[in-house]
Amino acid sequence: MNVAEAVGRALARLGADTVFGVVGSGNFHVTNALIAHGARFVAARHEGGAATMADAYARVSGGLGVVTVHQGPGLTNAVTGMAEAAKSGTPLLVVAGETAAAAVRSNFRIDQAAIAAAVGAVPERVHSPQTALDDVARACRTAVAERRTVLLGLPLDVQGAAFPDEESRRSAARPAGHQPRPARVPPLPVPPPVAVARLADALQAARRPVFVAGRGARLSGAREPLAGLAERCGALPATSAVARGLFAGDPFALDVSGGFATPAAAELIRGADLIVAWGCSLTMWTTRHGALIGPDAKVVQVDVDARALGAHRPVDLGLIGDAAETARAVLAELESRGHRSTGHRTPETAERLAREGRWRDVPYQEYPDAKDDGGPRIDPRTLTIALDDLLPRERTVAVDSGNFMGYPAMFLDVPDGDGLVFTQAFQSVGLGLATAIGAAVARPDRLTVAALGDGGALMSIAELETAVRLGLGLLVVVYDDEAYGAEVHHFGPGGHPLDTVTFPPADLAAIGRGFGCAAATVRRREDLAAVADWLAGPRDRPMVVDAKVARDRPAWWLAEAFRGH
Repeated sequence: MNVAEAVGRALARLGADTVFGVVGSGNFHVTNALIAHGARFVAARHEGGAATMADAYARVSGGLGVVTVHQGPGLTNAVTGMAEAAKSGTPLLVVAGETAAAAVRSNFRIDQAAIAAAVGAVPERVHSPQTALDDVARACRTAVAERRTVLLGLPLDVQGAAFPDEESRRSAARPAGHQPRPARVPPLPVPPPVAVARLADALQAARRPVFVAGRGARLSGAREPLAGLAERCGALPATSAVARGLFAGDPFALDVSGGFATPAAAELIRGADLIVAWGCSLTMWTTRHGALIGPDAKVVQVDVDARALGAHRPVDLGLIGDAAETARAVLAELESRGHRSTGHRTPETAERLAREGRWRDVPYQEYPDAKDDGGPRIDPRTLTIALDDLLPRERTVAVDSGNFMGYPAMFLDVPDGDGLVFTQAFQSVGLGLATAIGAAVARPDRLTVAALGDGGALMSIAELETAVRLGLGLLVVVYDDEAYGAEVHHFGPGGHPLDTVTFPPADLAAIGRGFGCAAATVRRREDLAAVADWLAGPRDRPMVVDAKVARDRPAWWLAEAFRGH
């Protein structure tokens, strides 16, 4: 056995059950070893797609995401996906070939560790045959325990070296007199009793508390303890965009806080006298640049990472702790005090949220029946509401970036906190299709919807072949305005020329058919009958919906978003 084979075996034993990638000579042997030891390998058509598929797979499955790439250009192709994963705190292991130390003039030679560090990933390396298994275990432990994106470099000369037998390897790696200690899983952090009591005091004094749960709350499985705490102290629960669906079904839930918030939710959040962020970093997106936090509101932040406390705005109280465990501790404290408050949770609030709590419930006037040479163009709200009615409730929605993205992110309901995969930490266009493929591989029991703009769709179009090859029943909805819509609506009002960001029509349905997908062009609500037929069928191949959407108006959230640029 050589080192490449030993590394593949070790990764499979450490939980790399599904691996995405593009194979070149630098990762050929380790990938085959992974497969030989039970891992499923999903071949992508581009390393950027592979990295994003692995990122989405980790988010939806709750496990470790693994991607394997060739050295040099294989890694650089994957960098955007790595940056998104790193900024999102995804446990992702990037297994990459690396030029041998002596190959100083290799065409593939670049400083891979520096590239990883530059995008927020942790560079690791298999240093020698004797340390190979320890190096692999350290990389996996960092990815999982610290929720980091880790680059594991596999130098070609080390890969090809003979792997020593187990006992000689342990002897060489273990100093004299060393006694190995069993690994221990650290307990989830809980704030000290005095901090728990201070948060309980704040909740007891509040009359209109609001909870905002973020990625950390979703990861800690905090729905039930947060729902119980909210019910006891009268709080209205909301989420950041990445945790949307966490409180699905709660009649007092406000859905998403921030630029995507409904008018009713924004008003109720802005009127809170106490806002508690649970595993939520309170970025400008979640607070509308602070506009959703009233001038007299107290702000409390709970996070496992001390560096997150107050990072984006000052807080009155910061607690270092796991969201679920901290909520349980505060609930126990309030119960011991006998405190219970109605707070915001009144029949009037419930009635208002039932009436106005979703974007599809907010009245709107359809955009004028704008036409082009091909016919009318559909209002993106009308399109998305109609899709919401057609699709099964058990669904996963993966959204690309662009002017259109608020429509599928907010007008398509999701069943729970795993229902929306929102790869927007790096704000890159072109990740949505690969995100949907990774999510569909992780949750084949659910219909996965890829919501894309035409720019992102064409940027990533090669991965349609991957979806067809895998036989995924993926619904790919393209909000086609024949432009990079965000730039059109940002710069157009200033009178700037838009030739660089507008394009002639493309028949995306025909392109989809060319890859082997079912497809339809949608200009009117009635055209969605083709989607209903596909949904009723075997769904043994993807369907591409080229939705020719109205393009003369920006999405409602866009002006707010560009304030951050």
